[in-house]
Amino acid sequence: MQVTRLRVYPVKSFAGVDVDSAQVLTWGLAGDRRWAVVDPQGQPVTAREANALLGLTATVLEDGGLLLAERDGDAEPMRVAVPTTASPVPVGHSRQGEALPAGAEADAWLSTRLGRPARLVWQPDPRLRAMNPSVGGLDGDRVSLADAAPLLLASESSLAQLDRWTDDDTPPLDMLRFRPNVVVDGEPDAPFAEDTWPFVQLGEVRFRVSGTCDRCVMTTIDPASLVRGKEPIRTLAKHRRWNGKTWFGVWLVPDHAAAPPRSVIAVGDAVRPG
Repeated sequence: MQVTRLRVYPVKSFAGVDVDSAQVLTWGLAGDRRWAVVDPQGQPVTAREANALLGLTATVLEDGGLLLAERDGDAEPMRVAVPTTASPVPVGHSRQGEALPAGAEADAWLSTRLGRPARLVWQPDPRLRAMNPSVGGLDGDRVSLADAAPLLLASESSLAQLDRWTDDDTPPLDMLRFRPNVVVDGEPDAPFAEDTWPFVQLGEVRFRVSGTCDRCVMTTIDPASLVRGKEPIRTLAKHRRWNGKTWFGVWLVPDHAAAPPRSVIAVGDAVRPG
């Protein structure tokens, strides 16, 4: 098996960016989900309720700032500096508490495209956000502004099985619906084998598999058209439903004891479970 795709999401719920390689930090991939969108009260705004976020892109600049753009639009991109000197504002991300606001210009750019008041915020120190024990977090595990864990891994073999389960009128599902950081080819005759892995090594970096990922309505948004449908939740509910939820992909946590804190994984790296 090998890694076939790596992807980072600089702003939570924005469209992601494919990369050839990425540094693995204790809280996730470098450049992944250190920024997020909130409403004026600081509550998270995600593509679950604001589909338009998936039509926006963010590129991490050399100084750590962002270049915001419309994926399919021709509006002038917005350059956003890291707000290191801003005063913290309360945010509703669990176990986060506060973040730094990007500023009025970025907020206006976002609000115009979402059709609602919104603010862009930055997580200054992901070492302070503990991973939730309910998703397999252990003492010392840290996470960016991602929902659950530092990384999400998905298998092409598992997606192929999901496609076989769907009705003949449903076109093949885009892996981007599941917003993975790591895509592996998997074994053709063993879909969902990743559910059983206690650990997995990608290249030279070892990870703990902290659990299987429960899927929400965000996966029903076509990443190209931004139109909602019934898949994949409808089919997952028939074949991959337990504990009242549907499941696809697994969460990964860097194995701090087995690798230095700044390691690199790359497309083409060997995948070794166990």
